[in-house]
Amino acid sequence: MSFDSLGLLAELLRAVSEKGYTEPTPIQSKTIPIILKGNDIMGGAQTGTGKTAGFTLPLLQLLSKDAPGKGPRRVRALIITPTRELAAQVRESVEDYGKHLPLKSTVVFGGVNIKPQMVRLRQGVDILVATPGRLLDLAGQKSVDLSRVEILVLDEADRMLDMGFIHDIRKIIALLPKKRQNLLFSATFSNDIKKLADGLLDSPVLIEVARRNAMAEGIGQVVHPVDRERKRELLSHLITSNNWKQILVFTRTKHGANRLAKQLESDGITAAAIHGNKSQGARTKALADFKAGNVRVLAATDIAARGLDIDQLPHVVNFDLPSVPEDYIHRIGRTGRAGMEGEAMSLVCIDEHKLLRDIELLIKRELPKEVMPGYEPDPSIKAEPIRQGRNASHGKREGKNKQTQSYRGKSNSFGKKGGRQEKHGFAAQGRRRRTG
Repeated sequence: MSFDSLGLLAELLRAVSEKGYTEPTPIQSKTIPIILKGNDIMGGAQTGTGKTAGFTLPLLQLLSKDAPGKGPRRVRALIITPTRELAAQVRESVEDYGKHLPLKSTVVFGGVNIKPQMVRLRQGVDILVATPGRLLDLAGQKSVDLSRVEILVLDEADRMLDMGFIHDIRKIIALLPKKRQNLLFSATFSNDIKKLADGLLDSPVLIEVARRNAMAEGIGQVVHPVDRERKRELLSHLITSNNWKQILVFTRTKHGANRLAKQLESDGITAAAIHGNKSQGARTKALADFKAGNVRVLAATDIAARGLDIDQLPHVVNFDLPSVPEDYIHRIGRTGRAGMEGEAMSLVCIDEHKLLRDIELLIKRELPKEVMPGYEPDPSIKAEPIRQGRNASHGKREGKNKQTQSYRGKSNSFGKKGGRQEKHGFAAQGRRRRTG
């Protein structure tokens, strides 16, 4: 199948061709015709399969049928994403695919000055990409009118629920007209996602191109058992001995990401850290340097697990295993994207054996284990509690939160149903400054 067969406008086909794409991915070939018909969609596919183009292309076409004249523009399509990085990348896709259409777009998110965003909104836009917290801030200041939105897209809906944005999402939906087209996209379909869909979507078409919690094919996975105090030493050895040039490394905490980046620099390996406590400018620079090859290692917390889109990223390393098994899928999904091959390695110490078993149960397979010569685990070392600090692995607690612990993987998380975020209705303001 080619893009020509999907009923897209010539302007969109031209933009797709200019990006070098000739054949749609499965999620694109299934979703585009249905969205063009005006149906609501509940779309699921593992990360890296082209979901963004799957909703961006038909959205642009639908809006172009009634392109604005000389009058004031209004927000006609609203795309909500969980993180700043993902919001910026979605807006970039909107611009790339819509470059030959007379539509205007902008993106708003927290961590940067709100005033320039208010100015752009006053100038009028057709398509708005936003994170929930900043969008509600702008709505509260009467800087954005959502009463005429025709199409709502919730991208990475499961991630937004994980990050505690459910009440924000409900407040945003209350600002929208009742009659609209709704597109919900998610890498996984949990029961909470299905409950959200039941209250949001109108007779949706369910499109799932991979089984729930599936991983992209083409990703080689391996576990390297190693003592906790020798993880950094082993990582440096793997990078230098294999001459790896671009490695995304996931840590459990923000402090851990900072410390690892500094330690790698001391080993002569260029590195940068990206997490919720970094300013937006620092996060943007770190990602740009990594993409440009100016740094070899990007140490990241799970806030980056689904917010980074790096072409042909060859290596992902779990320096720490995530406490939530599903996050393993999202992390390694940063490599092996769009049919490319990639490698995912996990450095696992005795503290993380229960976490590893939980991951293997989720993916229904045992991961191969390879002990690196010279880095054999010391059998006399006992397991210790995993201290997660002030940001648990799910990214949703990248702001204010209680300290959480898990002993051999048994976590006592704060901020889920019944916790502070749910009780107060809004996501914690401290967290909003960092993630929304």
